[in-house]
Amino acid sequence: MTETTGTRSGPTGAGRATDPGAPPGASTTAPAVPAARRSDVRPGAVGLPLLGLVIALTAWWLVTSVLELVHPASLPPPQAVWSSLTSTVDVLLPALGWTTLMTLVGFLLSAVAGVLIGMALAASRRVERMFAPLLVAVNAVPKIALGPLLVVSVGWGEKPILTMVFLLCFFPIVLSTATGLTTTPADLAELARSLNASWWQAFRKVRFPAALPQIFVGLKVAMPLAAIGAVIGEFYSDLPGLGYQILQYNGIGDTATAWAAIVLIAAMSILLYSALSLVERLALPWLRETTSSR
Repeated sequence: MTETTGTRSGPTGAGRATDPGAPPGASTTAPAVPAARRSDVRPGAVGLPLLGLVIALTAWWLVTSVLELVHPASLPPPQAVWSSLTSTVDVLLPALGWTTLMTLVGFLLSAVAGVLIGMALAASRRVERMFAPLLVAVNAVPKIALGPLLVVSVGWGEKPILTMVFLLCFFPIVLSTATGLTTTPADLAELARSLNASWWQAFRKVRFPAALPQIFVGLKVAMPLAAIGAVIGEFYSDLPGLGYQILQYNGIGDTATAWAAIVLIAAMSILLYSALSLVERLALPWLRETTSSR
């Protein structure tokens, strides 16, 4: 009796081809092709922010030019701000460079110090009880009131600006770092103990990587605060940044140019925040795969 090979019949073997050389019991079904992963770059990632910008500019134009609900001396219309920006670009662009530099340097200093302080608070409950109230007290002090005192204490130039940025930024970074390091998932902590990992091994392999999402939350909260601190510091400094230009143009009644400087500060903050979000996605590629998304 001749044995035929080919396509099996029946509800379970329909459509599956048999291989005469395959070992008994081996599956000959072709592997399923994985579904294409959704692209990280979505049209809405660019289109929706642009739409929001158009809506905001339209509302600004309606309030100032059509309905005239606000006096132009307080809030000039967008076309007046744009005209002032183009006519003073040779002054405002160098000022933007100074403000961006002070923002980045102050943010990096506060990030390093904030992570280290947060690690110290997470490492010892006694240290946390000793210094946590002092950190809260320092954060509660109105920073704008410290401006004149900083000029007297540290002098003119870059120091009061960097100090103001540091004072505004470090607390959310400290808090997020300490929170992340003290809320390690129980299963990961138990796994490190079961493997007899040393304190340093558990910190380097488990606790710190698990805390990185929380640390980046603090960094992203602190980034806009860094821009605010740089501008406030420039109010009491002789460096020709955007904060200095706002005071100068507002003092001579040129509110349109002052608002142009404010618009540049807002654009700078958006770009820096977006860059930090990109760094987070590159540093934590596993985060989007292990957390729920909207």
